[in-house]
Amino acid sequence: MQDEPRPDELIKAVADFLRDQIAPQITGHAAFKLRVGINALDLVTRQLTLSAETDAEEHASLKALLGRDGSLLELNAELADRIASGAVDLSTLGVKDHLWRTTLAKLAVDQPNYASYRREMEQK
Repeated sequence: MQDEPRPDELIKAVADFLRDQIAPQITGHAAFKLRVGINALDLVTRQLTLSAETDAEEHASLKALLGRDGSLLELNAELADRIASGAVDLSTLGVKDHLWRTTLAKLAVDQPNYASYRREMEQK
């Protein structure tokens, strides 16, 4: 086990430094590219912070939904195949809830400022 700081803390510190100290000094296309880089660092920080828990929840949900064990990748592929074949659809018990929770978890990492995501989270 590594000592502190954790990778997510290091990446966040770099992103904060770029955002607070460097970005105000840059304009034009370079500023745009810097913002893209900062956004990528923010996304990696969220992945490192959130993905272990959300992947575990998704894995447990898929095992319950499909009635078998397997890797997260295998179970997602199986659910996709069942949906594509018509064997499973939104009326199948648990599918709609699983897809909704999984979508919200992915948005928490990818687009936490997305207006519809924020609105949904406020309603919880």
